[in-house]
Amino acid sequence: MSRPGSWRILLCAFFLLSIFACQANAINTSAASAVLIEQRSGRVLYEQNADEERLIASITKIMTAVVALEHGELQMPYTVTAQDMAEGSSMYLKPGDQLRLEELIYGLMLVSGNDAALAVAHCVSGETEDFVALMNETAARLGMEHSHFANPNGLDAEGHYSSARDMAILTAYALSNHDFRRIVSTASITIGERYLSNHNKLLRLCEGCIGVKTGFTKAAGRTLVSAAQREGMTLVCVTLNDGDDWNDHMSLLDHGFSAYRLETAVTGGRVLSSVLVCGGTSASVPLAAAEDLCYPLTGDEQLTVIARAPISVAAPVIPGQVIGEVCAYLDGEEVASVDMVASAPSAIREEDETGGSGWWGRLFRTGGR
Repeated sequence: MSRPGSWRILLCAFFLLSIFACQANAINTSAASAVLIEQRSGRVLYEQNADEERLIASITKIMTAVVALEHGELQMPYTVTAQDMAEGSSMYLKPGDQLRLEELIYGLMLVSGNDAALAVAHCVSGETEDFVALMNETAARLGMEHSHFANPNGLDAEGHYSSARDMAILTAYALSNHDFRRIVSTASITIGERYLSNHNKLLRLCEGCIGVKTGFTKAAGRTLVSAAQREGMTLVCVTLNDGDDWNDHMSLLDHGFSAYRLETAVTGGRVLSSVLVCGGTSASVPLAAAEDLCYPLTGDEQLTVIARAPISVAAPVIPGQVIGEVCAYLDGEEVASVDMVASAPSAIREEDETGGSGWWGRLFRTGGR
């Protein structure tokens, strides 16, 4: 016979499990693949088939812009040639047009010019193949394990694909570049006689939206990468083959901002430890966090912070010198870290430069007269 109240306990447990199941399924999308991450830490806040390799259409141009910004100069001049002409979305370039690389990148990212993509590639690398090689080198460097690029504009091609997670990794990296962030957040711009209006409607529809890129081919479907910033936290959202992408992105971003907060575990410049200096004018120097140590958390999560540094270092020590690290742990797993740096100097003691007669020298000297 069951004890009194046991059914009430089971019923409560059932309701709790039902609540948790509803919360877990509260967010869903029309996308074949989707992911939502926090830009600085890379923490995944939502994912759905995030590693499946798919056609990505014009969100390819995020990589094109990154490579251009890292390997070209914004003021580089370029004269358009017949080799830059391409099918599909266009900046309406004509052979003989003269533009700067920065203007081409605006045409690439705002109106998704396939001609602008080829012009960017030729401006930076001379040959399209050489530029595409840089795209794949960048993907490998960033750990984009489910990506390979065959062209700079995203037109469907053999061996051209990525995943939602990889595109989120790329975009989080790209947003650390101020020029990239400035360009993709531009609603409209006039370049010569061309008026370019950003195709990304989320700049108008979504609170805090700062870009990033739309895409479409019949084979790939609608692809979209967006980013938004609220209360100091930036989220990146990616959907692939999504017929309702504008609404899905707004829902996912709202969910992320409502369910998570960006916790600053340690503020940059805060002194956390000190280190002994062997042969220095100061016996020790304080160590401080080089920058804010932040991580997105739900309401019931807490971080544990541990500072690590050697017992001693040799002089000289200069301010800003990296000597240790500060690590944040969530449920016993390291999730974020920043450098610890010296916040004061310690030069070499003059007597130690010749005879090592300082107290460290006397302590560790093994020979003598």
